[in-house]
Amino acid sequence: MVKKVSRSELESALEFCQLIIENIQNGVIVTDAEGKIIFLNSPYGSFLGVDPAAQIGKHVTEVIENTRMHIVAKTGIMEMNKTHRLKNQDMVVQRIPVKKNGQVIAVFGQVIFKDVGDVKKLAERLSLLESKVKLYEKELLSLRSTRYTFDSIIAESSIMVRLKREALKAAATSFPVLITGESGTGKEMFAQAIHHASNRRVHPFIRINCASIPRELLEAELFGYEKGAFTGAHTSGKPGKFELADQGSIFLDEIGDMPLEMQPKLLRVLEEKEFERVGGIVPIRSNFRLIAATNNSLVEKIKEGSFRADLYYRLKGIPLVIPPLRERREDIIFLARSLLNEMVHDLFRPEVVLGSEAANALLLYDWPGNVREMSNVLGQILATIEHDLISLADIPFYLHQQQGVLGIQGAGQSLADIVALSELKAIRQALNLSQGNKSQAARQLGIHRTLLYKKMKRHGLRTSVGDIG
Repeated sequence: MVKKVSRSELESALEFCQLIIENIQNGVIVTDAEGKIIFLNSPYGSFLGVDPAAQIGKHVTEVIENTRMHIVAKTGIMEMNKTHRLKNQDMVVQRIPVKKNGQVIAVFGQVIFKDVGDVKKLAERLSLLESKVKLYEKELLSLRSTRYTFDSIIAESSIMVRLKREALKAAATSFPVLITGESGTGKEMFAQAIHHASNRRVHPFIRINCASIPRELLEAELFGYEKGAFTGAHTSGKPGKFELADQGSIFLDEIGDMPLEMQPKLLRVLEEKEFERVGGIVPIRSNFRLIAATNNSLVEKIKEGSFRADLYYRLKGIPLVIPPLRERREDIIFLARSLLNEMVHDLFRPEVVLGSEAANALLLYDWPGNVREMSNVLGQILATIEHDLISLADIPFYLHQQQGVLGIQGAGQSLADIVALSELKAIRQALNLSQGNKSQAARQLGIHRTLLYKKMKRHGLRTSVGDIG
């Protein structure tokens, strides 16, 4: 049942609507289906310089130049945010047909009293801001993304070509990847390449070295902490690496050195993809892809009781073993020349050529520090030579020493004994040159200080210079 409305109520509603339209600081006009004006508000009349009441009944073309109100009345097609040249200004207008039973009975028009040039400037500013946002997004992606791709892995040996192919297949999955290999073989390079080739590449690649963080802080680093969780905690708390790696990849380097008490917590996170911050009670879910690496034998650590077997099998979704340089000597010269070209380019130097005798010395050396050691050696050479040909005299003397070891003492010895002797001589030389400074010696050898400690302990070396020689 339709409620009856009194005349006074209708008049009151009409007056209210008229007040609204009169107070709009834009021009408003209404015509009938024939294009005759039936309403013109005061702001529009003031702009046109006419009495609004006197225009009622006139055809719209008599009052407004370049108008299309009467055309919209015929077409019934709405025209929104169109340009209208009015009193030598480009204005923005809307023309809206009013229909009843499918027939146009009136046209509502509105003029925005703002020069279209100003609107254009606003649009240009918005476009500029949009471009900046896209640029910042691109820069952020670049910062969050990885440095290395599979093209960065320089090798031509069949074993490395096959390994890159296996790693590329791994990138297409979300299974955990366990990368093993000696220090300096490029485990992180493979980890970054796998992330970059995956569908997670636009999301973060988060790295953490399990051996470099004190065990009492490792849990907070991995899982984050709430404010006030412990003395010295940030007042607002801090997200952990697993939280930051959501939708991306987390790389746990030197996983074999993770404290035993942390391993069950890591296992739970890998199985449930859920954890709590230190001092927190709210579960946090993170959709991450795990890549782990170690230069230790996790199988041996399991036998020793320092690594959990269930965690090992959880990590070993897709195992990748990177061989050392001495087991793929066909890569040595190819890699050395590629590294030289890259370094020369970065230093803005003319081309430097690797001489045949120097190349042979590099080929015969066992490279206990692998690619990292080679990179350091070539960097030292480039920093000292003043010519464009690397000769045998430019090669560090300890590389020549190993050739003597191989030629004189190598007969009748196992490969493991020869490698161990070469490693011992290299460590002794580095420690002597650094006056017993282990950090400096580790940098010279291209290995982590923690690994140097382990190798010194294995060889029975102490740190004082007198005991090293």
